[in-house]
Amino acid sequence: MKGYGQYCPLAIASEVLGERWTLLVLRELILGSTRFNAIHRGVPRMSPSLLSTRLKMLERAGIIRREPEGDHVGYHLTEAGAALAPAVESLAIWSREWLPATLSDARADPDLVMWDMHRRMDAEKLPATRTVIRFEFDDQPKIKRLRWIIADRSDVDLCITDPGFDVDLYVTASSRTVTLVWYGDLPLNQAIRDGLIRLHGPPALCTAFPSWLRLNLLAGIPRKRQAALLTSG
Repeated sequence: MKGYGQYCPLAIASEVLGERWTLLVLRELILGSTRFNAIHRGVPRMSPSLLSTRLKMLERAGIIRREPEGDHVGYHLTEAGAALAPAVESLAIWSREWLPATLSDARADPDLVMWDMHRRMDAEKLPATRTVIRFEFDDQPKIKRLRWIIADRSDVDLCITDPGFDVDLYVTASSRTVTLVWYGDLPLNQAIRDGLIRLHGPPALCTAFPSWLRLNLLAGIPRKRQAALLTSG
């Protein structure tokens, strides 16, 4: 990124943080992802080579550090990086409150929502035994149509290919519907009641399903521009 040529703290910060994808990489680090593959699953449309470049830039800036984690390398926020968390959170809250929420086909990406969902499952309310939930996004091409969450009270995994276990609960919806629900723009119970999200499985699991999802961290923040929620192709 070309510098601004200004000895101004905001300009200097923008030179470090203003590159495309950088703030989203920071979001994943702040939310606890440390492995390269985990970070990449939170920014699925970012190429691995570009992610590697951004991580190296953040390391040079003293925002993250690399540490060995068994056979892998872990990326961790430094003190300077952790100090960015309130600023990143404030920016996300401001966007939620004030910017128009335009949901296009490109932005209704089920992989980002599913990755966030798997780490936001309410472990205390999940069944004690392993439960396999198959999600079918009926508006997506074959490669993104099916996703599986395997969960119990001690661990939650997300699979993009069939894990080979019997499915306990089937969830069918469009990726648009799930995105709107996940970010708090459509109540989950309303989406189920209106048939926008269809559940198939034992009645006890269908009834309990809404209690397992804690939704996105920003879902509870009311929009100050309610009429701005749009959909576009």
